[in-house]
Amino acid sequence: MKNVSASLRLTGWFSAIFLGGFVLFGLVMWVDLAYSLSQGRDRTLIRRANRFEEAIEATTGAPEQVRREHFEQLADGIPEGNLIQVFDAKGTRVFPSDPEPADFPWPHIAPASRQVFRTFTYGDRPFRMLQFPTRTQPPYLIAVAGQLEDNRNMVARFTTGLFWAAPVMLVLSGLAGYFLGRRVLRPVDEITVGLRSIGIGNLSLRLPVSTTGDELQRLAETCNDTLARLEDAVTRIHRFTADASHELRSPVALIRTVTEYALSNPRTDPDSKEAFDEILAECVEAGALLEDMLTLARADAGHLDCVFEPLCLNDAIGEVCARFQPLAEAKQQVVILRSCEMPVWISGDRSSLRRLLSILIDNAIKYTPAEGRVEVEMTIQASRAAVAVKDSGIGIPKAVLPRVFDRFVRADASRGEVNGTGLGLAIAKWIAGAHRAALTAQSEEGKGSVFAVEFDTIDCSGPAPESDPRRVGE
Repeated sequence: MKNVSASLRLTGWFSAIFLGGFVLFGLVMWVDLAYSLSQGRDRTLIRRANRFEEAIEATTGAPEQVRREHFEQLADGIPEGNLIQVFDAKGTRVFPSDPEPADFPWPHIAPASRQVFRTFTYGDRPFRMLQFPTRTQPPYLIAVAGQLEDNRNMVARFTTGLFWAAPVMLVLSGLAGYFLGRRVLRPVDEITVGLRSIGIGNLSLRLPVSTTGDELQRLAETCNDTLARLEDAVTRIHRFTADASHELRSPVALIRTVTEYALSNPRTDPDSKEAFDEILAECVEAGALLEDMLTLARADAGHLDCVFEPLCLNDAIGEVCARFQPLAEAKQQVVILRSCEMPVWISGDRSSLRRLLSILIDNAIKYTPAEGRVEVEMTIQASRAAVAVKDSGIGIPKAVLPRVFDRFVRADASRGEVNGTGLGLAIAKWIAGAHRAALTAQSEEGKGSVFAVEFDTIDCSGPAPESDPRRVGE
C-alpha cells in the first residue's frame, strides 16, 4: 500500500476487520442456527413419542381395537402423524396396521434399550427418525420420523442472505471507514496545511491547538514548541549575522582607508604598492560581502522599510542598462534592450527594483565572455509584465541550477574566475518576493542562461495611487 493516503489505508483496514468480523459472526450464527434447528427437530420427535407413550399407559388392559382407535385419533392430531409406528417387545407392529406411505423406507427396527436417532433420505428429501423404547410394562418401541426439508431450506436461505449481505456490508463499511478516516485525519490535514504555510519569514505563526486532550492536541503543541525553538534559533542567527556584519564594516573600512592612503603616498615602493593593491581589492570585496549579508539579515528580520509607489518599468530598465553599458563595452560585449513602446507601470520600491535589475544584468555581463551578448527583453501578457535577461555565457550546471537562488551558491566552478559574493541572486529573490513577483532561472551549460522576473502591472490612467510605505516581508 505504498503511496496510499492514510485515510485510504484506514478505510482498507476498517473494511477488512469489519468484513472479517461479519464473516465470523455469520459463520457462528450459521452453526448455531443449524444446531438449533437440529435439536429442535429432535425435541419435537421426543414429544411425539412421549404422547404415544402416555397413550399406551392410558390404554393398558383395553381391547386391541379400542387401543388402535385411540392411536389413530392421536396420530390424526399430530403433524406427520402418518410417520409414527409402534412395535411390541417381539418386534411386531402394533400401530398402524397398514402404514402410510406404504413405500416409506423405514429403517430396520431393532429392539433397543435407549433412544436412537437416525437420518435418511426419501424422495430427495432428508428425514430424521427416533427409536423410542417405552418404560411401560410390557415395553414397546415407538418409531417417530419427521422431514428435515424445512430446516434445510431455512439454512439455505440464511446462507444466501449471508452471501448477499457480505458485499453490501463491505461497501457500507468502506464508506463508513472512509468517512471516519477523513473525519479523524482532518485535524492532521489542518496541521499539515498550517506547517506548510509557515516559512523562514513567518516563524512567529503558530498552529491552532484544540482542547480535546488527545494525541492531536499533543501533536499541535509539540509542533508549536518546535516552531518556537526554531524561531529562537533563526533569530539568534539573524542577530549574529547582522551584528557581525555591522561590527566588521568599521575595521574593513579602516583597512581600506589606510590602504588607499598608503597607495597615494608617492614614496611607496613598487612591491609594497602591489601588496596594498591586493589588500584594497580584498577590502572592496569584503565590504560588498558585508553589505550584502547585512541587507539579507535586515530583510530576514523585517527591518528594511520600502516605499511602494507607481513606477514605470520601461524607465527603470533603461536606466539600469545605460549604467552597465560601459562595463559591457569594456568586455567588448553587446547589450541589447527590447522594451515596449507603451509605458508599463508597476507598484514597487525604486531603489530595490533597480538593485534587482542591476544584479541580473551584472551577473549576465560577468558570466559572459568577451565579445558575447546580453539581451534584456520586456514583454506584456494580460496583467503581467515579464523582464528577461538572457546571456551567452558559461551557463549554470544542472546540479547547481535548483540552488542558484540560495545564499553563497556560485555558478562558476572556480571562485577566482568571477568576482562576487554569492549573495546577489539571493537578494534578487528576496526583492522579487517583496514585490510579489516571480523570479525564475533557466540555463544550459556552455550556452547561457535566462533569468526572468514577472510583475503585476497596475493601471495609471486615472489618478495616481498613493504611496504605500511598508516593511518588506510584511
